[in-house]
Amino acid sequence: MNEETNMQPEHSPQPASAAPEAATDAGKASSFTLLRERRFAPLFVTQFLGAFNDNAYKNVLIVLFSFNAAAWTTLPVAVLVNLVLGLLMLPFFLFSATAGQLADKFDKARLARWVKALEILIIVIAALGFWLHNLFVLLGSLLLLGLHSTLFGPIKYAILPQHLRATELVAGNALVEAGTFVAILLGTLSGGLLAGVEHGALWVMGLCLLMACVGFYTSCHIPTAPAPVPELKIAFNPLRETWRCIGLARQERSVFLSILALSWFWLYGATLLTQVPIYTRTVLGGDESSVTLLLAVFCVGIGAGSLLCDKLTHRRGKLVEPGLVPLGALGMLIFGIDLAFATPTPTLGENLPLSVLLSHGSTWRILLDLVLLSGSGGLYCVPLYALIQQRSDANCRARIIAANNIFNALFMVLGALAAAAFLGSRHGSIPALFLWIAAVHAGITVYVFSVIPEFLLRALIWLGLRKQQ
Repeated sequence: MNEETNMQPEHSPQPASAAPEAATDAGKASSFTLLRERRFAPLFVTQFLGAFNDNAYKNVLIVLFSFNAAAWTTLPVAVLVNLVLGLLMLPFFLFSATAGQLADKFDKARLARWVKALEILIIVIAALGFWLHNLFVLLGSLLLLGLHSTLFGPIKYAILPQHLRATELVAGNALVEAGTFVAILLGTLSGGLLAGVEHGALWVMGLCLLMACVGFYTSCHIPTAPAPVPELKIAFNPLRETWRCIGLARQERSVFLSILALSWFWLYGATLLTQVPIYTRTVLGGDESSVTLLLAVFCVGIGAGSLLCDKLTHRRGKLVEPGLVPLGALGMLIFGIDLAFATPTPTLGENLPLSVLLSHGSTWRILLDLVLLSGSGGLYCVPLYALIQQRSDANCRARIIAANNIFNALFMVLGALAAAAFLGSRHGSIPALFLWIAAVHAGITVYVFSVIPEFLLRALIWLGLRKQQ
């Protein structure tokens, strides 16, 4: 018996488009029960370890270049750090369309194994770069790691409707989002902490190699996910195929606007996360442990909000509850504004230990704002992912998700450029940036909900302020 036959799901899940009447007790169970299911658990672990490796490797490079750039190159530190971030994002622009085509043409489980085998090779090359002390090998490996993530993105989201029941789609997305942000946190911390010890870079590479090998093992247990369009001919022109993917996404207006709304979420979240270290050190006056705490609170908030979304959706017996999106957007606005005004003036001190920082009431207000803001982000993004999966044509779902990845990357790059320009202006400050991005968020939210009134109507019904039609 071949491996794919042996790894069939224990029962045949219904498609994501199934009617609500098809819900079963299993479909309404806790989202954590999916972590015991072969049709979900291997995928979850595989994507978790991949996100960990991306961020561990990225952060070890940032730390090494920030504190010892002269040992590697004559380029300025700021150029090196931005080069690291840019190289990790570049493949999403160049190869997302190709990744979407591959995920629609081939069995996604088999494709996942190819991608995870590529990850092992990339980590070995990266370790060789450290051993040879070769900057070009290190940056090339980073570009390849971005390619690995680009190829895996359409797989992990397009495969969920094939393996999960309609009633489990929100739960699956909630777990993936929660796991992704926990992996981002752990990878970032591991890369940063190990980079500071003797031979730290090689320790990080050893850890990443272990994670890549485990990820390949778990990918071998992902149940088969037959290709929806095996006859699809792969076209490698990145510009033409990117435009074609965007065209597929635009065929269903609610899907396309959900993609734009999700991309805004990633811009908002990435901008805040990027500012946390410098905000903690220069505005609050905290040390490295304080930075870790704020990052942890943000990531835990996203995870908690994502899982809460599943609970609230099932409470009303829905497959996907678009009404949670406006509630999440409102929370992101309120707590984003309060975060800007919660900043103490003047700064509490300089390089303060965490215990001292926590003795100030303003610190607790900031932590509360961060956890509620990020938790609202979880409520906001999970229904959007589920809606895109549910309403996309199964024959081109992976390419539509590829279009989502392209827009996500574009928005994050634009957000980084806008934040840099704002902070470089005469009156630019991080608290002012928080206030500015919350104001832009308000405008975008009003626009999205005005052109798709379904979101707001569902929110009113969910709150009991309007009767179901």
